[in-house]
Amino acid sequence: VVIVSLTMGAILVFFIVPLTILFFIYLTNILLLMYQRNGEVKADPLSDVWDSARKTIASFWDIYARIWHGYELHGVENLPEGPGILVYYHGAIPIDYLYFLSRLFLWKKRLCLSVADNFVFRLPGLKLLLEVTGVMPGTREECLTALKNGHLVSISPGGVREALFSDESYQLMWGNRKGFAQVALDAKVPIIPMYTQNVREGYRMFKERRFFRQLYESTRLPFTPPYGGLPVKFRTYIGEPIPYDPNITTEELVEKVCKGNLLFSFQTKTAIQALISKHQTIPGSIWKALLERFDKCCK
Repeated sequence: VVIVSLTMGAILVFFIVPLTILFFIYLTNILLLMYQRNGEVKADPLSDVWDSARKTIASFWDIYARIWHGYELHGVENLPEGPGILVYYHGAIPIDYLYFLSRLFLWKKRLCLSVADNFVFRLPGLKLLLEVTGVMPGTREECLTALKNGHLVSISPGGVREALFSDESYQLMWGNRKGFAQVALDAKVPIIPMYTQNVREGYRMFKERRFFRQLYESTRLPFTPPYGGLPVKFRTYIGEPIPYDPNITTEELVEKVCKGNLLFSFQTKTAIQALISKHQTIPGSIWKALLERFDKCCK
């Protein structure tokens, strides 16, 4: 009984923080529903009417980020005043991205719309939260409309596959995805790379097994649960924008990317890999990430 109790206790510790985050996310949606009902708010979820609710949510997550991960955000000056596409590395849990959204709104009162995997929209009870925070499926038309309206749009080309099967080596798992580059060309906007230091040390996935990989590829659903939640240091770095080049046509871009030239989609991947190489110990070390909580200087 003692052995079983200790084992169950250890398992609970490994999963309790990810479960707590999930609880807070659902609690946030409940608070939004209360705000909507009490204020009889019927306005567009992206309108300024919701800014007070967004500020409250952002303040909560920013406090959580400061306490649990000593969160820092660097390079905000690299964000354009107008529209642009933010491209980032996807951790096992994109909690770092939630921290970024919160601090960006508190600092700049700016909403960054987020492209999410289709399975996110199948989760029950989160519809209002997704709408108010600007989470969208990310079709080409939706992204172009958002950019035309002056919004920042963020996307992780690796998506759920990168979340599940990347590891402490911080390997990008983009495959042949370069739709974001096509949208950037069509909208004539820059691409901005972004990366969070130690995101894999905070939350991890179990080592890849062929069964789980095949299960994901056949269902596109994340069956492997994340674990961890250690209070390691998180620093998000926003890199320099990759500007739109009006001299490159879509056909030339696709051809040159296929040939491996450093243009837009390939260049973006290179830019994020450069951020990882500059700011991340590889392979990642949990102990070093914990000690960095006491290091006041970023790389």
